[in-house]
Amino acid sequence: MDAKKLIAVVVVVFLGFWMLSDPRGLATTAKDAGGEGWGVTEKLFTGVIDFVGAL
Repeated sequence: MDAKKLIAVVVVVFLGFWMLSDPRGLATTAKDAGGEGWGVTEKLFTGVIDFVGAL
């Protein structure tokens, strides 16, 4: 088994264990990560728009 598949299996097993042992914690973490991801995406596009506008 190559390294990528092994890492994917470990991540899936970890997330499955976390979902069974603390579903609310996983949901809160996923919600927070999604919000932060959206914030980073907004900053990235704002930066690109400002850069193109400055050209």
